[in-house]
Amino acid sequence: MNLDELVRLALEEDLGPGDLTTEAIVPPDLLGTARIVAKQALVVSGVRAARRVFERLGVSWTPLAQDGDRLAPGDVLCTLSGPLAGVLSAERVALNLLMHLSGVATNTAFIVAAAEGQVKVVCTRKTTPLLRGLEREAVLHGGASPHRYGLFDGILIKDNHIAAAGGLTTAITRARAAAHHLVRIEVEVEHLSQLDEAIAAGAEVILLDNMDDATLAEAVRRANGKALLEASGNMDAARIARIKGLGLDFISVGGLIHQARWVDFSLRVDPL
Repeated sequence: MNLDELVRLALEEDLGPGDLTTEAIVPPDLLGTARIVAKQALVVSGVRAARRVFERLGVSWTPLAQDGDRLAPGDVLCTLSGPLAGVLSAERVALNLLMHLSGVATNTAFIVAAAEGQVKVVCTRKTTPLLRGLEREAVLHGGASPHRYGLFDGILIKDNHIAAAGGLTTAITRARAAAHHLVRIEVEVEHLSQLDEAIAAGAEVILLDNMDDATLAEAVRRANGKALLEASGNMDAARIARIKGLGLDFISVGGLIHQARWVDFSLRVDPL
């Protein structure tokens, strides 16, 4: 979704016809400044979106940190200046975006650290509807890599595609016939026999779904460089630390996003 449209809808949801509290207490022409402060150690993401929220209500944002930066408790992310009514009315929407997206970046950084550069950690399509672009940016800010953005920019044959096609080889053959020469064919397999069939059928990337550590190691041995290997399913930092040296090319982790906890920021208006 276009960021301006997302911000408009988010503010409309929160403000409705007007901010009753602020309109009752704060004169519309009262100017002031404020700061957004980190309340815990975190990796920043969501600056672009949060800044747009404030700017839509006439508030200026002066950055003191950028997306991808690491902040300690008490560090100031930015200063705000302009109408205090705008600051207060934008506060919740802007902080919600910052806390969610910085939570994704912080969680991602923790998981990526476990790989120690030995295998590439990638995200998945398990994202919040309409927030995919921002959540994928947060994953990048945390140090992971992107997977396909949507159904339109990559072929990934999953178990239900195989069932609908009547078999794995048939699914791969049809996909290759439909795809142009720049598109790789990835197929999901659950068993080593499917791995052998996928390689024989010409799959260029193979997703090893929900395999235990020993089976992953055997899959790497059998593939022997004939296809790129992506492991997925029940992946967390502890397991990634354990399997990072197996020889896998990618580990995809839906939990980079859907298991991330929000981090905490606060907004503090400076005394007048």
